[in-house]
Amino acid sequence: MKKLNLLISFILIFTASLSAQSNLKLKSELQPIDYKTTSLDNNTLQSGKKIPGLAILYSLLLPGMGELYAGNYSSGKYFTIAEGVLWGTYVGINSYASWKKDTYISFASDKGGVNTSGKDDNYYATISEYINIDDYNNDKALNREFDQMLDKSTYYWNWGGQQYRREYRNMWVSSEQSYNNLRFVVGALIANRIISAINAVRLVSAYNKNLNTENTVGIVFDYKQNQTIPGSFNINFFKSF
Repeated sequence: MKKLNLLISFILIFTASLSAQSNLKLKSELQPIDYKTTSLDNNTLQSGKKIPGLAILYSLLLPGMGELYAGNYSSGKYFTIAEGVLWGTYVGINSYASWKKDTYISFASDKGGVNTSGKDDNYYATISEYINIDDYNNDKALNREFDQMLDKSTYYWNWGGQQYRREYRNMWVSSEQSYNNLRFVVGALIANRIISAINAVRLVSAYNKNLNTENTVGIVFDYKQNQTIPGSFNINFFKSF
């Protein structure tokens, strides 16, 4: 029993001696260190990023498609719906304006004696202001605008009174107003594309930013040493998606 106790005491003394020598040698060769390396992630190597230029192109072709490309069609669908509504409005207004134009041209032929062959829009605007061609030519002659006088054999018209002229003018004005309204629809179509493109770029930026922060793989190296205990060396892996 005494021999066993002596053996254990010897082992403990020997181990303590080795630990002390190792610690003194490490202190003499190295200064105290406490550092961490930064993570090495794959942000620069990752794929799947969206291109803002493509989002703009898709939105200009069809509003909402840029948002679909960016992976978020929840807002893009409203631009697509608006596009459909605007095109439906355009077709409806254009059809109505064309119908009104056909109506006033037919009325001019029937009530004003107009030969509708080869007549332009300026002619149909002019006959809405004068009862007949004689009144028009006399007005131009008084103002010495002889170059604007019309040939009676080609451009003849005669409403026979103010009633038909006013009725015709109401038809003409209604048609012209409808055609003018098309400009607002076209402007809305352009605005819809621009706003959709801006929104798509914003969503692409958010998508890429989220990709950079969430899809990350890295390694952290950690080594610590102090004056009282032996240094420690740790390796930590992290991964987030």
